[in-house]
Amino acid sequence: MWRNIASNALTFLVVVVFLFGGMLIWAQREYETSGPLTEPICLEVPRGTNMTRVSEDLAAQNAVSSGMLFRLGADYADKTQELKAGSYLVPEGASMRQIVEIVTRGGASTCGTEVVYRIGVTNAEVEVRELDPATGRFVEIAEFDPAAEEPPQPFLDVRARADTRYRVTLAEGVTSWQVIEELKSVDVLEGEVEVPAEGSLAPDSYEVSVGDTRASLVERMRRAQDIILADEWANRADGLPLESPTEALILASIVEKETGGAEERPQVASVFINRLRQGMRLQTDPTVIYGITNGEGTLGRGIRQSELRAETPYNTYVIDGLPPTPIANPGRASIRAALNPDETEYLFFVARTLDPADGHLFAETLAEHNENVAAYRRLEAERDSQ
Repeated sequence: MWRNIASNALTFLVVVVFLFGGMLIWAQREYETSGPLTEPICLEVPRGTNMTRVSEDLAAQNAVSSGMLFRLGADYADKTQELKAGSYLVPEGASMRQIVEIVTRGGASTCGTEVVYRIGVTNAEVEVRELDPATGRFVEIAEFDPAAEEPPQPFLDVRARADTRYRVTLAEGVTSWQVIEELKSVDVLEGEVEVPAEGSLAPDSYEVSVGDTRASLVERMRRAQDIILADEWANRADGLPLESPTEALILASIVEKETGGAEERPQVASVFINRLRQGMRLQTDPTVIYGITNGEGTLGRGIRQSELRAETPYNTYVIDGLPPTPIANPGRASIRAALNPDETEYLFFVARTLDPADGHLFAETLAEHNENVAAYRRLEAERDSQ
């Protein structure tokens, strides 16, 4: 009898082990296989929450087949204590393993609501936007000029949320003074900072957090520009009349202010490179304007003849060669154009139409250039007569 009992017990134990092993195999497959999501979602992980609450949220949104299995898998992978607060884009069909990796790896949030402080050449604006998980694109909620308007209610609502992300975006061609002035109104930043050297900041989009200092952000911009300049200088064309990265930065800033068309930058750069090679003065209006404003805002009017004749360090109608410093903060494209210009014989250019977006007409000879200028003057006369 004891032998039969022992045999039955052993059989039962084998069955239990077999079933347990089968459950483990099923659980592992379920944890790693594609999940039930039919479209992407934005998963918010508040500060102070835990994996249990996250699993409940995922189950409620039908992102996982089992909240309990999600928690057990995260615990088995030693990920439970690595949960990071933020807003995360969970893609269609994401497995439980993938979701655990998304909410524990940290870094910048990948979806949710964002406030973007845009610093432009002529104005600054604040944009409130939210990522649409279905399309992967940001949808604008509100936009306003902080210098002229009161913040709208959507901005105030978003600023009150703990999971809102913040970003400061610099347009190509802004001056260092403009950047520092506008950073003063970015209310999530703290502290003061001096105006850095002209041209030393990289135009880009920078994610910031509440309580970051303005000085630390400016230092990030400086480091980014140093890296860009060093990289482009190392890959420059041979035989350029530029003796240092600083001179390259000066020329790049002039190219930046002369054209907003990416395809034109290498051509515009070629004009200035050709002039430098021939010992011709650059004769470019943006440098004259910088000599008048010192980069503190826009001129807001045309250049006077007396200003074109004035002997200032930035008047390239009077001085030879490059001005002493950059006249703005150029982006990578303009730096690259200055160091890898098109190979042309162009020495002149003038606006093609009254719309700056239409680009320029280039010329190799003064006679051809004068014809292009005359055509432009006729367009001006037609406009003024209307």
